[in-house]
Amino acid sequence: MDFKDLVLHRESTRKYSDKPVEREKIEQIMESCRMAPSACNSQPWRFVIVTEKEKKDQLARASYGPLMSFNKFAPQAPVIAAIVGEKPNWLSRVGGNVKDKDFYLMDIGIVAEHFCLQAAELGLGSCMIGWFDEPKARKIIEVPDNKRILLLITLGYPAKEKIRKKIRKSAEQVWSWEKY
Repeated sequence: MDFKDLVLHRESTRKYSDKPVEREKIEQIMESCRMAPSACNSQPWRFVIVTEKEKKDQLARASYGPLMSFNKFAPQAPVIAAIVGEKPNWLSRVGGNVKDKDFYLMDIGIVAEHFCLQAAELGLGSCMIGWFDEPKARKIIEVPDNKRILLLITLGYPAKEKIRKKIRKSAEQVWSWEKY
């Protein structure tokens, strides 16, 4: 599919079929992530791919609780990827300090979208999850205490074929020429 179709096809999937995701497709997604650009080629990420059902379900349950139930779809996904932030290289850190910008967070956003776009191109659904119990998730997948899990991404075959209509702000609300 061309890029415009891919962008229209990519959505946050919250209902998955029980069909397992082929290892080759996960590896293709990870290779696309490995090629993602980052500030000063820092590549400040490491993915932990969780497919073992019990561990995956524990990780999914770390994304919701009795008061916050909006991620209760997560256990349906046969795969959950955790993006762990890694220390950026020195040039990226210096540049970030000088410009007062967290370049590594931008890099995480870029690599996460590479993940989701490649998944969509392969006929898979995904959903980025930022709301989760990080200490609990860190323990489940054995991430050292000095590292942060910045995002979880569910992955699997969507339970439905039809893509929902995207509701977005108007062009005038999101971009302009020459001035704000």
